[in-house]
Formats: sequence, structure tokens, C-alpha cells
Amino acid sequence: MEHNVSLGCVVMAAGNARRFGANKLAAPLGGRSLILRCLEAVPAEQFERVVVVTQYPEIMRLAKEFHFAAIHNQHPEIGLSHTIHLGLTALRDCSGVMFLVSDQPLLRRESIALLAGRWRQQPDHPAALSHNGVRGNPCVFPAGLFSELMSLQGDRGGSTILRQHEDSLVLVDAPECELSDVDTEQALDLLRGTVPD
Repeated sequence: MEHNVSLGCVVMAAGNARRFGANKLAAPLGGRSLILRCLEAVPAEQFERVVVVTQYPEIMRLAKEFHFAAIHNQHPEIGLSHTIHLGLTALRDCSGVMFLVSDQPLLRRESIALLAGRWRQQPDHPAALSHNGVRGNPCVFPAGLFSELMSLQGDRGGSTILRQHEDSLVLVDAPECELSDVDTEQALDLLRGTVPD
């Protein structure tokens, strides 16, 4: 088992949230915004560096309060691939990079740390949180897949690549609620019924 592998983390917080109709990351849940919940869940001690890619000045300011690097995505309209390229370019010297989406408000630090630890045991393999064998986010990509990530275009994300490497993918089980993302106001309202203010 290798201990000297370095893991970077990209928090993807640049999307236009067209289905939500507003900057959903500013929406509150249990008294804290979705982006604050996301940044609080990052176990910084697990990572060489954490970068937050966003189009929003207020999220860039918040990232700096956590001592995370903030990268301004000036072209969110290009799609998810551009956020991935920006984050990966900042961490290209790492042995692997974990990509976190910022709209999974119930994701816990412990689950992210567990995924990081499991990846370190097999650092040449991609790894992802899952529930009952169904892959979710976050995902870790080893350096061997960086060139494939850099070749993504438009609104295509890492799932496209993971589907081509399912035979080597390491799945780490987590509670289903932690993998739930908030794409619509209705989805957020459902969660509000389960999270105390």
C-alpha cells in the first residue's frame, strides 16, 4: 500500500443551475447555504490542495475563508468540462484528484475521508461513492485518466470516462441520502422536511 500518493480535490461550484432557476448554492438548508454545507464537509487534511471552481464572487470569497484556492470560471456556459479542465490544471501534479459536486447537502466529511482512504489503497484505480452498487459522487480519478478528463468537451463530465473504466472502478458504499443532489427547488423542499433548522 502506497502512502506517498498525493490527492487533490476540486469542488465544482460553477454551474448555471438552469433547472433550479437561480444560484442554488446560495439556497439555505437547515440555516446554512448549500455551498457552505459543501465546503464544511471537505476533510482538508485528506488533500494536498483543495480548489473551488466557481463563477460566483461570493463563493470565491467563501472558499478563501476556508483557505481553499478559488478559481474563477469566466465561461460557465461552456459546460461541466470547462470546470473540470480548470480544476485539473491546478492539480495536475497530484497522483489523483477527487471531484466534488456542491449540491449534495447531506454528504458527510466521514464519507469523503473514507473514499480518499480507499483510493489510496489502489491509487491506479478510479473510485467513487456508491449506494447498493450504483455509482454516485464524489469520484476520484487517478493521474492515468487525467488526459481523458482534459479531452472532455461541452457539458460532459467524468461519468463519461468512468463508464469506460468500470472494470477497474472501486465503489465505496455510503448512505443513499448522502448521494442525493439538489437539482430543483422541489428537491430542496423535500430535504427541508428532513433537516432541522
